[in-house]
Amino acid sequence: MPSAPAPEVKVAKRDVAGIRKGLAATRTGFIARLTALFVGKKEIDPAILEQIEEVMLTSDVGVKTTQAVLERLREKLKRNELADPDAVWAELRAEALRILSLDGGPLRFPTKPSVAMMVGVNGVGKTTTIGKLATKYHGEGKTVLLAAGDTFRAAAVAQLEVWGKRVGAEVVKGKEGSDPGAVAFEATTKAKEAKIDLLLVDTAGRLHTKTPLMDEIKKVRKTIAKAMEGAPHEILLVLDATNGQNALNQAAMFKEALDPTGIILTKLDGTAKGGIVLGICDELKLPVRYIGLGERAEDLREFYPDEFVEALFGKPDEEARAA
Repeated sequence: MPSAPAPEVKVAKRDVAGIRKGLAATRTGFIARLTALFVGKKEIDPAILEQIEEVMLTSDVGVKTTQAVLERLREKLKRNELADPDAVWAELRAEALRILSLDGGPLRFPTKPSVAMMVGVNGVGKTTTIGKLATKYHGEGKTVLLAAGDTFRAAAVAQLEVWGKRVGAEVVKGKEGSDPGAVAFEATTKAKEAKIDLLLVDTAGRLHTKTPLMDEIKKVRKTIAKAMEGAPHEILLVLDATNGQNALNQAAMFKEALDPTGIILTKLDGTAKGGIVLGICDELKLPVRYIGLGERAEDLREFYPDEFVEALFGKPDEEARAA
């Protein structure tokens, strides 16, 4: 008896419209400028590649990524594979999807507790992001514990306590200026004993150009590992999208020192240079795991490359058909 055919796997439509709305600044900047290059053209002139290059560079895609994309476009033009604007646009979308399709996705929970260590410089929205993650996973029925490891900033501890009260999550903290490793150790031990689902550990973020900060965060990571073998299970680097190429530089420094498991890109709704997402993924091979598209807790979105590319590159006529 023949076996039944395998069920068709369908990619669930998530919230492309919501992502598109959050990317409005980038769509009216980066994408609108790209689109304008093709208006009224029936055939493609190789000179358009120079114009595409200018748009990509001024949208913080980055030199290396821009050159790599253009080289592939140039080769396809030579082979007459990109005969019209629609073909070039489709190829740009395909390139974006290729670059972004790294092994990412939302937080995984390999064990109880699962420990996520949050790193990044001050001002990128790290503590707020921790609060949003706590809200998200508490809302999904998971128990959450927060560790105020940025012991050098009283405001960070106070901010974390506010988030903790909102979601009913305990915050483990130490005295101002105390050893952040001790706080992380205590929190990890408590999370193990209480069988917490998720422990989110905040860390200091001042002066990312100074070696002592990186050494300090490495020490926190080692201390967590002493409290629980295999932890931290995630090291998530929080970057501010409005910082453009500076965010890429920060990511390179943190990758060298800590080898993060992924990136959370905040304030993406506040920049017209969302091309930075492509540069970070391409140059550093670090997957984006979440993106921040607003102030509300629910505006921290899980990052899915196909959804993001559809939201970013979709043309008005395609959007109308999808509606």
